[in-house]
Amino acid sequence: MTQDEMKQAVARAAIDYVVPGEIIGVGTGSTANFFIDELGKIKDSIKGAVASSEATAERLRAHGIAVFDLNDIDALSVYIDGADEITPQGAMIKGGGAALTREKIVASVARQFVCIADGSKLVDLLGNFPLPVEVIPMAQAVVARRLTALGGQPRLRIRDGKPLVTDNGCYIIDVLGLKIQHPAELEAQINDIVGVVTVGLFARRGADIGLLGTAEGVRRLTF
Repeated sequence: MTQDEMKQAVARAAIDYVVPGEIIGVGTGSTANFFIDELGKIKDSIKGAVASSEATAERLRAHGIAVFDLNDIDALSVYIDGADEITPQGAMIKGGGAALTREKIVASVARQFVCIADGSKLVDLLGNFPLPVEVIPMAQAVVARRLTALGGQPRLRIRDGKPLVTDNGCYIIDVLGLKIQHPAELEAQINDIVGVVTVGLFARRGADIGLLGTAEGVRRLTF
């Protein structure tokens, strides 16, 4: 089974967590895209979705799924999204798709967070994947120095020769070289750095369910 086939398998499995007649939260990235394609097949059974990025909103609309503003929603029954790394305790690194802030906001109002990923994303220790940190552009150098002091190797994310700009008009610093023993503590510590919008650690509000694609099928974890 290829990596894409694993992603497609978990996307199909995630449909079981979609509550009919409600608005659901939808994440960003390649695995989330497979889920959106599956969601399009049952679009008439849901009211619509809240998107974690402009790219996700565009894909949802292309499938004829109504996209709602989170400001008009009190709560979501479920948020379904991928991860760059996830531990057996449900803590994650997210932000490879540069949507970490909106992903964290949407996840915060969901009663259940279902993480969908291929099995290679399950790790005992977070940090092999560079940790994304979204920053206010004028603070990038200040934040980078603070991240270096924490033992990381910060790198400004570049696309097409220029700093990548998020949907929020901010930059992304990717931090290499971290071995994250206490993800919830580090999440709070980095979020407290002035100039940081948010860090791509999802530990204080981690996943509730993990659906991991493997060669043997979909593995379900409860955290």
